[in-house]
Amino acid sequence: MRKKIKVAIAGVGNCASALIQGIQYYNSNPNPYSDIIKNNTDGKDHENQNHSSLTDTNNNSTADNFIGLTSNNIGGYEPSDIEFVAAFDVVDTKVGKDLSEAIFAPPNNAIKIMDIPSFDVKVQKGDVLDGIGKHYSEMVKISNDPAVDVAKILKDVNADLLLNYLPVGSRNATGNYAEKCLESGVGFINAIPVFIASDPKWQNRFNDKNIPCAGDDVMSQLGATVLHKTLAKLWVDRGVKIDETYQLNVGGDMDFYNMLDEERLEDKRISKTSAVKAMVPYDVPMRIGPSDYVNFLKNDKVAFIHMKGRFFGKVPLELDLKLRVPDAYDSSGVMIDAVRGSKIALDRGIAGPLESISSFCFKHPPIQMPYTQAKSNFLEFVEGKRDR
Repeated sequence: MRKKIKVAIAGVGNCASALIQGIQYYNSNPNPYSDIIKNNTDGKDHENQNHSSLTDTNNNSTADNFIGLTSNNIGGYEPSDIEFVAAFDVVDTKVGKDLSEAIFAPPNNAIKIMDIPSFDVKVQKGDVLDGIGKHYSEMVKISNDPAVDVAKILKDVNADLLLNYLPVGSRNATGNYAEKCLESGVGFINAIPVFIASDPKWQNRFNDKNIPCAGDDVMSQLGATVLHKTLAKLWVDRGVKIDETYQLNVGGDMDFYNMLDEERLEDKRISKTSAVKAMVPYDVPMRIGPSDYVNFLKNDKVAFIHMKGRFFGKVPLELDLKLRVPDAYDSSGVMIDAVRGSKIALDRGIAGPLESISSFCFKHPPIQMPYTQAKSNFLEFVEGKRDR
């Protein structure tokens, strides 16, 4: 029997829907090369284990089944090893339903790519706190069910990790779930821009409890932030002086509708801006963050990136780029890596902030670094060549 990664989810929105459907998709495409990467959770070197073997680059059509994953097998874990054991939400269209149904319940609007069999996991009501903003409350009704004891449930289902997918701006609610993880001994993965893994106080608390945490604010596989920070690093490395830059984002899902509450935007702007700013060794006027809700875009996000600068002879140049992606699916492959990497940390008894996983998978990690370095560090961590 293969070891399972038992995952609980807080917030059954579009990102949860895409993640669960994506795992089902990859599970339906078995990989005959899945043993290329051997289990290395003991931190020792194994034959044939190197960076090239971690990227499913087989010259065979079967590899096409795993487009979107860093690798089908990381540290001995495949997507099929991720098992959802608990789910929490507060919206009446989701609470009380099986997780397989709740991911398609309104106001979710991520595209459907798979039929999902029943998990026999009922979505239960968590504490509301600040999880529902002013605008979001106009679109949903809070369930009348009583809030459950999250820490007790996490213990009862023997969860390894809790994945936080709450709405942007849920500072108190996110802190509450982090507390439940500390109480129950469960690893915490923070997908939203509330600062836990990057906050020294929370880092110390997770370290003291011998529990790992990763975050903050998941970075999409090919989203506006990773593209913008990579372009900024490219300009700096190629000797181009950046004079100004901005990034505007619009979308049509509840994440963008929720961010119509201006006070819920602050951490999101900080998270996205810090990722780009860290790539430039001098001050640059920049404005980065969500801009507006456009309902007919549904789960699509459209990003506009502008960069203006000077190169040889101080001759000016400008770059204007438009990127349109189905937002929820853009982060799912990254989250599968974050889950598997965090389970490896649990297996090795590593506690506190997971620096390499966080830098590779999140916008606001404890340590910012260029994407290529972050990926290299992550792969070295998987191989046991890096402590965290």
